[in-house]
Amino acid sequence: MPYAAVLTGYGPPETLVWSEVALPAPGPGQIRMRVHAAGVGPTDLKIRRGDLRGVFPLPVPAVLGFEAAGTVDALGPGVSGVSPGDEVAAQLPTLGGYGEYALASAWTVKPATVSWADAAALPASAEAAVGVLRQLGVTSGETLLVLGGGGSVGVIATQLAVAQGLTVFSATGPGDEQFAKDLGAIPVRYGSALLAQMRAHVGTVDAVLDAGGKGGLRDAVELAGGPARVITLADEHAADFGVALSAPTPDRAPDAVEQTMPLLASGQLRLRAQRLLPLRDAARAHTLLEAGTAHEKIVLTV
Repeated sequence: MPYAAVLTGYGPPETLVWSEVALPAPGPGQIRMRVHAAGVGPTDLKIRRGDLRGVFPLPVPAVLGFEAAGTVDALGPGVSGVSPGDEVAAQLPTLGGYGEYALASAWTVKPATVSWADAAALPASAEAAVGVLRQLGVTSGETLLVLGGGGSVGVIATQLAVAQGLTVFSATGPGDEQFAKDLGAIPVRYGSALLAQMRAHVGTVDAVLDAGGKGGLRDAVELAGGPARVITLADEHAADFGVALSAPTPDRAPDAVEQTMPLLASGQLRLRAQRLLPLRDAARAHTLLEAGTAHEKIVLTV
């Protein structure tokens, strides 16, 4: 029997328990992958705590994880173009990444030059970055402010926007300023002085992508001249400012991983630094993220 980190109930990280589970059977259009690595994201923590229980139904068994990379193990009816043994990465809208086996309905081939950890760290962040940039409708020559520019989504969004010909301001913590510069952005500091720092550079911006959800929407709306082109991924107070809260719907950016994986393989796309933990240590990963003591993207590996 395979194992997975099963959510046994809403609550603290200890509710994630390494347990035996049934081997999942792929349905029509699905593959089953033997997981080599799985990404851990901030939404995982919210689901575990029960913050999203009213809008996000859990599968049974409740195995978290929106993104994983692994080896194709079995094919469901109607699947073609992939074979057992192929190496793939997948976004998992119905979760399941924290297990030794996971089912996927969409996947992307993992190039040999991409590590398992990078392949697992890409899907959810790439989908969010590509999707929100599309929703904002940004175009070459415009100015974009990225709140949380040092996070997994912000790092990808910054690079894609710079490559598209935008001027990007990246609001980060003090440890990420040089990294923001290396990615082609102009760093500014998160916090109470954000508006003054931005005013020292520009009067206004064309759009704001809030990838952090840690405040700053009031300043963002003022800089953008209103909420129309301000989108947040995580700020629960978005409605207070008239700002749209973007969710990972199936049509937001279904081609995001296909678009970004070749860039990652060629070295044109960099990811946030990672911290690797064993798959069975999902509870510890949540503890570290919740305590703010992990400043890297956490990837669980087999």
